Amino acid sequence: MAEVSYPVRGFWVIILTALFSLIGPPSVLAQDQSGPPASPEPAKKPSTPAAPEAHRFWDKENAWLFAGVGASRTLDYFSTLNFRRRGDSEVLLTNDVVDNHAGFAAIEAGATGLSIGASYLFHRYGHHRLERWVSILHIGAATGGSINNYCLKTVHKTTTAPQLARTP
Repeated sequence: MAEVSYPVRGFWVIILTALFSLIGPPSVLAQDQSGPPASPEPAKKPSTPAAPEAHRFWDKENAWLFAGVGASRTLDYFSTLNFRRRGDSEVLLTNDVVDNHAGFAAIEAGATGLSIGASYLFHRYGHHRLERWVSILHIGAATGGSINNYCLKTVHKTTTAPQLARTP
């Protein structure tokens, strides 16, 4: 019976396509134009535009998102070690890096810090939606990768039985 295998590349293409279709630009939404106004409005003084709602960087929502990033990277750490123990090879990093547990943990912690840093840059320059989406996408990608790691089949290495020496 033939075994069906799904390449990792195809999996990520499907995930990214789904995410981008959900994030789509709001300009594609139709606007409701029920009809022209009944009478022209009187001229008003130009008002100053309202300042966008600013929030603190370490607010409750960001704290939960950053905790989610850390949890998803931890899940990725353990799922990668699990499939390495089952005989599979790492695709994105070398096996030597993954097998060095302290080094691999530092890479996962660095990825978490990089995500928080990118969110801070978006916050600093006023892109608050992007600030949140960095964490949301990071959680989704790391969790999806972890699920993929746990779904991989165990690699069974075939070994030949030792030849017994024949005595005449």
